[in-house]
Amino acid sequence: MEKVDHIGIAVKSIEEALPYYIETLGLKLIHIEEVPSEKVRVAFIDSGNLNLELLQPLDETSTIHSFIEKKGEGIHHIAFGVSNIQIRLNELKEKGVRLIQETPKAGAHGAQVAFIHPKASGGVLYELCDKSGGAK
Repeated sequence: MEKVDHIGIAVKSIEEALPYYIETLGLKLIHIEEVPSEKVRVAFIDSGNLNLELLQPLDETSTIHSFIEKKGEGIHHIAFGVSNIQIRLNELKEKGVRLIQETPKAGAHGAQVAFIHPKASGGVLYELCDKSGGAK
């Protein structure tokens, strides 16, 4: 793991949540996009040393919708920046780490992403995020 890339925060509405981050905290909105593979709309916010990723479900089948229904809005995951994501996933699997995805999928910003199961990491959902141009 090279660094913490971002912290994902589940929200019901990006439009309702943004004023707190932008106006109250004085942070800068980077951009908003939809991530069809995760059924979410995301807003990336620059907080200085890492980004915050607001995650709004696109529909009731989104895992973010289920998360909000069970736990309410709040921190959803911590994402580690990695290179060669498939190699990292293979290493974790060899160590017996339970993964949600054994192969990466498309994420925001054109990144390749995969998640470590929270049961493997003390209840914390970790994302691996490779922005180097693909799954190698």
